[in-house]
Amino acid sequence: MTAQTPPFRDSQLPFAKRIDDLLSRLTLEERVAMLHQFGPAVERLGVAAFRTGQEALHGVAWMGPATVFPQAVGLGATWNDELVRRVGEAVSAETRAMRSRDDRVGLNVWAPTVNLLRHPLWGRNEEGYSEDPKLTSAIATAYTRGLRGDHPAYWRTAPVLKHWLAHNNETDRATASSSVRPRVLHEYDLRAFRETVEAGTVAGVMPAYNLVNGRPNHVSPYLREQLRTWTDQDLLVCSDAGAPSNLVDHEHYFDTHEEATAASLIAGVDSFTDHGTDSSQIVARLQGALEQGLLTESDIDAAVRRQLAVRFRLGEFDPRLDPYTDSKDFDTPAHRALAREAAEQSIVLLKNDGLLPLADLSDLPGQDTRIAVVGLLADECKLDWYSGTLIHRSTPLEGLYERFGADRVDFAEGVDRVRIRTSAGTYLSVPSAVDATDEVRGAEGALDPALLAGRTDLPPLTTDTTGTELALIDWGGGVLTLRAPDGRYLSVADDGFVRASADQPGGWVVQETFRLEPHGSHGSHGSHESQESHESHRSHGSHAGGHLLKHVGTGRYVSVTADGVKVAAENPEILELEVTERGEDTVARTAAAADVVLVVAGNDPHINGRETEDRTTLALPAHQQRLLEAARAANPRTALVITSSYPYATDPTDLPAVLWTAHGGQAAGTALARVLAGDVSPAGRLPQTWYASDADLPDLLDYDVIGSRQTYLYFEGTPLFPFGHGLSYASFEYGNLVAHVGENSVRVTFTVTNTGGTPADEVAQLYSRAVTPSVSRPRRELLAHRRVHVLPGASTELAFELPLSAFEFWDVAHGIRRVEPGPYELLVGASSEDIRLRATIELDGTPTTPRPVLELGLNAADFDEQRGAEIVDRTKLSGDAVTPAHGNHGNDGDDDGTHGPHGNTAELVYRGCDFGPVTGTGAVTVEVSGEGSLELALDGGPVTARLDVPATRGPYDYTTVAVPFSATEVHDLHIGLRGPVRLAHVGFSG
Repeated sequence: MTAQTPPFRDSQLPFAKRIDDLLSRLTLEERVAMLHQFGPAVERLGVAAFRTGQEALHGVAWMGPATVFPQAVGLGATWNDELVRRVGEAVSAETRAMRSRDDRVGLNVWAPTVNLLRHPLWGRNEEGYSEDPKLTSAIATAYTRGLRGDHPAYWRTAPVLKHWLAHNNETDRATASSSVRPRVLHEYDLRAFRETVEAGTVAGVMPAYNLVNGRPNHVSPYLREQLRTWTDQDLLVCSDAGAPSNLVDHEHYFDTHEEATAASLIAGVDSFTDHGTDSSQIVARLQGALEQGLLTESDIDAAVRRQLAVRFRLGEFDPRLDPYTDSKDFDTPAHRALAREAAEQSIVLLKNDGLLPLADLSDLPGQDTRIAVVGLLADECKLDWYSGTLIHRSTPLEGLYERFGADRVDFAEGVDRVRIRTSAGTYLSVPSAVDATDEVRGAEGALDPALLAGRTDLPPLTTDTTGTELALIDWGGGVLTLRAPDGRYLSVADDGFVRASADQPGGWVVQETFRLEPHGSHGSHGSHESQESHESHRSHGSHAGGHLLKHVGTGRYVSVTADGVKVAAENPEILELEVTERGEDTVARTAAAADVVLVVAGNDPHINGRETEDRTTLALPAHQQRLLEAARAANPRTALVITSSYPYATDPTDLPAVLWTAHGGQAAGTALARVLAGDVSPAGRLPQTWYASDADLPDLLDYDVIGSRQTYLYFEGTPLFPFGHGLSYASFEYGNLVAHVGENSVRVTFTVTNTGGTPADEVAQLYSRAVTPSVSRPRRELLAHRRVHVLPGASTELAFELPLSAFEFWDVAHGIRRVEPGPYELLVGASSEDIRLRATIELDGTPTTPRPVLELGLNAADFDEQRGAEIVDRTKLSGDAVTPAHGNHGNDGDDDGTHGPHGNTAELVYRGCDFGPVTGTGAVTVEVSGEGSLELALDGGPVTARLDVPATRGPYDYTTVAVPFSATEVHDLHIGLRGPVRLAHVGFSG
């Protein structure tokens, strides 16, 4: 190092010393400016500008063409850690290559999403890997290991896990609170993050929009108490977009933005994503917080240090030593092959009665055997919000053409063909646009694709005497798309005119969806009635009063003006839908003429289930159900191929074969055709439970997977298809199960033999079950898995070394993780319900002891069971309290059901409370706020103590109330909450 070279440029020094040096050279103003997502350059020091955040969930997103891999839920369905690691490597290599020619591409990648797929109606189901924390963390660790690279010092990209914490609802996502009891927190939601962070492959996390236990995730004490204790590495915490402002504007958790920003920074947020590229407001809030004494310079320095740690690891200050600087791998043959391999491995064969594989149709009679491929997704290669722009594209139809020959494959999309007549007797018409260029939304890349505007270079719709025949698709819930003959979808641009201008439905606010509403229901009917209107019109002709066509994106209605067709707040046009061809009719004709039929059904990832919008049902949309029924009635040799971001509840009884694949990226069609043909034996496995009906589901906002018996871990019903399910063209036998309990681990070995005639992958799954637990434990819980390729007649031995911690649970009675001593059953099989081998082991552990309530009392949130309660924030900084859930009105004993101040009720149960021998307790003291009363009882018996709580000034103004209470020895304590009280702690004295 020369005298002129500052230490932060000296590559011989440890990163920590170099960061110290650079930090000391930055002014306070420069340090504050770095805390916005778009940090400016510090030219006097030669420090470049830096931005956090590059979406890379299943390929580089938003920045133009890139290799597109299967959706994350599809990668989860591969159950193949090594494959997903290679996908991560390819994505990070393309990130580097794209950055070399476009410095808008960032190296701090916001991926993967490790939120558990607890509830299948969550709109962002496509973004997660699994409902199981072990599988999720395994796949996430593999992906982040690929993103990070294998150099000991320098990282190819710096992955950030999304979204911390307990985030599975788009409904009210910025204001809803997830009530997460301690066992669910430690055994479920934290686990997916923890194991990946502990693997050392993660640069940071992103807090979610929602609140957990009444406190916004962006001021969560768990960032400090949990996340930062899992690693010695400086983790970078990046806020979600707009979330810092939400703390005041939507959640009203703080009175001022200075307070909110300071609280976020102190809690652990290091980079603020707010107001797009404009950093001025965040900078002003931070400066204001400093001036008001809400922050210190050391608070600022801690956050800047974490950001600089990431930048040093990315090689920014050592370009000559950075092994990834010259990465040019982009859209390589290897990446294309990997995209196809990933798509093939993600396909799950749900049912097969011998129809598959098609095997070149050699098993079918005749010389001119034919395949019919039908359905709304049969010729689609759908993208989602976090996809890149396709360079290559393969639809199911194209894949089948390629594999079997176009002369042997027939196609029927199944759309309804319609003309739309106006009140004047004319028809909506799409003007010719011969000279128009083809444009793909987002092809040029955008830092914020939500800001992309619709096309205005094409002429708006007009009316004439013949009109244009449009392709209508009902995606469910009355949400329609309309497509012109040239393939462009009707869309609405900022000027309000309706044009045939979009290559696909898409955008942050989708501008290509409409609802058909009966005239007379203007402004008063929702999606259910809109759907009924469309279905009724198809079956029985025109509605007596005509229809209005409502544009979903703007909420306005289609009107006809002298300048063309547009959407407006007034003068809606009364329209009639004339169906010229029904989709099920064309499907039935095509199916009847074929030897085998493939119905390709599913979702468009931008409609009815996406970011900002949860689904309302598991049911397949009625339009697609009609197509399936028409095909099956015309030809019993009909297979259903579901291409979707989430599970459906579709009765497979009358179908000889059913497959599921997530939207498989650029090679989806080729991959599907190869699996259908038998070139590849399917070996994908379901990463989440497929429930039989909506009745099997808890409320979307019920996060208590234990209490409400959610996911395969606790669900006691019969699923449509269980977690881990997936069939093969081969058959496998399992044998030779041996388990050995060591001092710190359990070693399990068994063999898998391919007893079929087809080379194939098998996914071996190892579960455990506590045989005699003292508390409710999972029915079975995934401990390990492995995907292996086995040749016909061959066997392979699998060995797993399981740490004893894999058998732990969170003991709420003592606030620790522990292994409970006793028998544990090991279950080995092909799914969570297809168990082939069993063995029982005996584990030592920490014995179960009663709650020491005399010494420690009870934290209210540490209940064993609850009814009607939710956990809320004890203070804005830390701690939990329990209160009756909003709107939970009981009617017990002394409640007259009037829902006054004592109308809200909840019941809490604390098992095994030790009140001491002989003398026991003489009094109970509660720390509580609000107004109401508490009732205490032992073992479900009569009320033995009642505490009346006088009204406190606010939810955080706690008071103590004490009354006599006599108890000895060990009992279950029942506490009833009556009225809007917030119980924080219960203490006992002799």
